[in-house]
Amino acid sequence: MSLVNTLSAELREMSVAGTLKRELLLKGPQGAVVEVEGRGEVVMLTSNNYLGLANHPAIVEAAEKAERDFGYGLASVRFICGTQTIHQELERRIAKFFNTEDTILYGSCWNANEGLFQTVTTEADAIVSDELNHASIIDGVRLAKAKKERFKNRDLGDLRRALEATRENRNRLIMTDGVFSMEGSLAPLPEMVEIAREFSAFLVVDDSHGTGVLGRTGRGTAEELGVFGKIDAYTSTLGKALGGSHGGFTTGPKTLVDYLRQKSRPYLFSNTLPPAVVMGSIAAIDLVERDPSFVTRLRENTTYFRKQLTAKGVKVREGIHPIVPVIIGDTAKAISMSAELLDRGIYVSGFGFPVVPQGQARLRCQISAAHTREHLDRAITAITDVAGKFGVLAA
Repeated sequence: MSLVNTLSAELREMSVAGTLKRELLLKGPQGAVVEVEGRGEVVMLTSNNYLGLANHPAIVEAAEKAERDFGYGLASVRFICGTQTIHQELERRIAKFFNTEDTILYGSCWNANEGLFQTVTTEADAIVSDELNHASIIDGVRLAKAKKERFKNRDLGDLRRALEATRENRNRLIMTDGVFSMEGSLAPLPEMVEIAREFSAFLVVDDSHGTGVLGRTGRGTAEELGVFGKIDAYTSTLGKALGGSHGGFTTGPKTLVDYLRQKSRPYLFSNTLPPAVVMGSIAAIDLVERDPSFVTRLRENTTYFRKQLTAKGVKVREGIHPIVPVIIGDTAKAISMSAELLDRGIYVSGFGFPVVPQGQARLRCQISAAHTREHLDRAITAITDVAGKFGVLAA
């Protein structure tokens, strides 16, 4: 039982330090306001439900119809038991949305990242990755046998250094988040596109926090920054803005997708997405394409929230993304503030080391198109009050 004893001791240490993560029980669907067991209704400010589609009637109806028409699941993987027509339809819709040639579906974007690097690279190749990339990218890169180089976050000079260090490698793959999930900052994609062309490298963007969120039509970070159509390939998710359920994908050149279908282990050895998720995701794409007001409302809400907090002296990371980090510094303090905010009816998570760098603990607020001005004002007032109480308002 030595392993269990070791783990128990570490859990106790986390509890004493105030860094132990706890899950709250929701008694209903995800939304701008949720019902938390034992606490009643609170404003949700810590969800990736950016467009407010997680409980949209059109998506729920599409998911229910999919189960009636296509059943609960395929009970195997696609190359063994076949694939349903709706899976191919979703892949085509995603490729059209991103202006790419083809798409391959995975159970999550984690699986997409896990299944990309080890599949398309060998010892002869190199992967150059931003140091603040998501954990799924870090773990996916670890699985590859390619040479690995990290560059400093959004540092184009260091990106050049890393590419120079890999000049002798056969193929070079540059990997970056489009939006860095703890910062809300955007990768410098226009410059990265130029550098990738200069070094004959293949540029992949994980746009999980950009898809449906950024750009005039919600097509992501590349659209926002004016390089839509110039990114070599993307990985992204169906579990955030596009319905908030599950599922991920890689979309890009047809040759890349064909190769992944033959070799990518998470695709070959995991059941495909259930029909309800597939049809719900198609319905989500329909909504985004037909009604630009979702993206417009999200942008307006984000701008208002950021400006109001800043005006009240709350230390907010600059940016345009609906991820709005409120910098606290101390991990235990951030978690304590999160707990007090919940007592005041605002659900927002505190993050500290090792999720973010030491001394950079924060409350990560996330805005939704579903928030009303009343919801935002309640949150702004509560955050300002609690920040003042804990002594973290700007002087």
